[in-house]
Amino acid sequence: MICGFRTSQTNEFLRTRYAHTGVAEHSLHMQAEAIDTSLPNLSAARLRDAALELHRGGVGYYQASNFVRVDVGRVRRW
Repeated sequence: MICGFRTSQTNEFLRTRYAHTGVAEHSLHMQAEAIDTSLPNLSAARLRDAALELHRGGVGYYQASNFVRVDVGRVRRW
């Protein structure tokens, strides 16, 4: 796990200092409803595909950083 719950202060710090990472102002991380993760011996692309097959929540794919974000929000992908 790379990131799970984050406080509003941490979220704001990341959002304003690292704008290129796409940290949302109202991130579901602040409600413990999102996780950024990677798994050893499994590509981020394969992890993304597995998450998309569930057809539940949001799935973000960050190829350059080699991780996937999944959440319990509405079904969407980026």
